Amino acid sequence: MSLLGGKKILLGISGGIAAYKTPLLVRALVQLGAEVKVVMTPSSKDFVTPLTLSTLSKNAVLSTFIAEDQDNPSWNDHVALGAWADVFLIAPATSNTLSAMAQGRCNNLLLAVYLSAKCPVFIAPAMDLDMYAHPSNQKNMKTLEGYGNHVLPVGDGFLASGLEGKGRMLEPNQIVSNLVSFFNPKLPLQGKKILITAGPTHEAIDPVRYVGNHSSGKMGFALAEVALEMGAEVILISGPSAEKLNHPSLKLIKIVSAEEMLHQVKKYYDDVDIAIAAAAVADFKPRHTASEKLKKQEGIEAILLTPTEDVLAFMGHTKKNQVLIGFALETENELENAKAKLSKKNLNGIVLNSLRDKEAGFSVKTNKITFIHADQRIENFPLQSKLECAYRIFEQILSL
Repeated sequence: MSLLGGKKILLGISGGIAAYKTPLLVRALVQLGAEVKVVMTPSSKDFVTPLTLSTLSKNAVLSTFIAEDQDNPSWNDHVALGAWADVFLIAPATSNTLSAMAQGRCNNLLLAVYLSAKCPVFIAPAMDLDMYAHPSNQKNMKTLEGYGNHVLPVGDGFLASGLEGKGRMLEPNQIVSNLVSFFNPKLPLQGKKILITAGPTHEAIDPVRYVGNHSSGKMGFALAEVALEMGAEVILISGPSAEKLNHPSLKLIKIVSAEEMLHQVKKYYDDVDIAIAAAAVADFKPRHTASEKLKKQEGIEAILLTPTEDVLAFMGHTKKNQVLIGFALETENELENAKAKLSKKNLNGIVLNSLRDKEAGFSVKTNKITFIHADQRIENFPLQSKLECAYRIFEQILSL
């Protein structure tokens, strides 16, 4: 699914420091299937180059009414640009640009396009905190909203001035999420935040050796991919894995050990709607980790193990309104063990797979799963790709 497939997005860039983020914005929009054209104010070129934006958008970048790079100068038709776009996004929108838009001033191509555009207009303000709070800017933004424009909120954090507060332009992924929501208001997971754990954990014996398992992270990454397609914002906490996934609504956090995974889960768990614990967290870790590599000739008489902290137990114990789904990989008494885990860990559902099933389990591209609901309803699925399994899992979650 291309969430912005076929959409024509015109990006207007005005001259603020936040313009340096616009290449990431263009790339994210293109990744989701949009066609992007860019209009710049002359001063915005001080912060980002037209060459970078044209390379990423695969379209010429315009900044003047007249194209001077030909023997016979031609007119850049601002009316045609406004008519072409499904959405006109102005990011960053500086105080000067907001004022001109609110008052109908027109002294550059961006403003001419805005005043003639009939498509929806999204505005991402960006300025210092005192400027943003000034009554004149607040009035201008209210005026623009009154004209029917979509004025996005600003971020809160460190600013170019060195101060900290409200005024930052929203991050590119947040701007993209607003556009995705606008074009796809009925996506099943739109507006939901999902936490997914994936991959193995490695528990260090010494600086080069570890206790771990064969998990590849394929199932967790497939779940993240499907959740993103369904409109969710995803936090993916992954142990060591070769899998890759890029998306503007994805926050990928890489960890190594069970302790690191638990730390990241604690950081984000309270704020999510759905959590899926697909990681194969090591149950044990060495009681002592050697600071230097253990030498073969010296031998290792024994490695004493101690249990790792149970990440899923923490999630189940502290669960509030989240939907919590676990995984059970079993080799014997599969159904009984999975049901016991479902109850013990306070889950809303559990996904069971068995190493007895050929082409299922670790590292392979396929899986054979059984979804067990908290009310003991059982749904069995045939062997299929892990991506297809992810769709089936989310069907079961949505049925909750």
